[in-house]
Amino acid sequence: MILEDISLKLQAGRAKDVKALVQQAIDEGIPAEQILDEGLVAGMNVIGEKFKNNEVFVPEVLVAARAMNMGAQILKPLLVAEGVKASGKVCIGTVQGDLHDIGKNLVKMMMEGKGLEVIDLGTDVSPDTFVETAKNEGCQIIACSALLTTTMGVMADVVKAAEAAGIRDKVKIMIGGAPVTDEYCQKIGADAYTPDAASAADKALEFCKAMGA
Repeated sequence: MILEDISLKLQAGRAKDVKALVQQAIDEGIPAEQILDEGLVAGMNVIGEKFKNNEVFVPEVLVAARAMNMGAQILKPLLVAEGVKASGKVCIGTVQGDLHDIGKNLVKMMMEGKGLEVIDLGTDVSPDTFVETAKNEGCQIIACSALLTTTMGVMADVVKAAEAAGIRDKVKIMIGGAPVTDEYCQKIGADAYTPDAASAADKALEFCKAMGA
C-alpha cells in the first residue's frame, strides 16, 4: 500500500522518495487528507514513539521531519482546496533572555507531525509577544521553552500576561525545557509540562481536541 510506503520512507528520512510517493498517491486519486493522516502523520507518530523510548535520537527526528515537510508542501494547496483545517493552532517560542532553540524546533516538528498549525516565534520571546500572537492568530495553545534556570521565571510572566489580556480561559499554556518540572508548572499556574517533544505534541493535540478546535 502506497501510504504505508510513505510512512516507512518518512521514518527512514528519505525526503525525495517521500515527495515522489506523495505525488504518486495524489495522481492515484487518494484524498490529500488521507495521504497526510495515513502516510505522513502515521510515519511521524512512529518516530515520535521511538524518540520517547530512546530508540531514535535527534538526528533521525530531524531527517524524518524534513521528509515530512517536503511531502506536506505538496499536499498543502490540496488540503486547502479540500477544506481540511489544521487540528489546532499553537504559537511556540523560547522565552525572553534565552536563545536555545533545538528543543523548541523539535517540539514544533512533532506538533506539525500531528497536523497542528504552528507559529514559530523564535527565541528571546517576550510574554507580550506570546499573548498578542495567541490573541491575533486565534491560537488554542501557547508553548514556552526555556533551557536556563535564569529564564524560567519568564514562563510565570507569560501566564500573568495571558490573564491580564483576558485570554487565560481561551488558551492552554504549555511549558518545557531542561530545568522545568511538573511541580514548577503547577506553581506558576500553567496547564501542562511535558518532558519531551513527542509528549508535548500528544498533549497539544489532546488539548485542541478537547477545546473543539
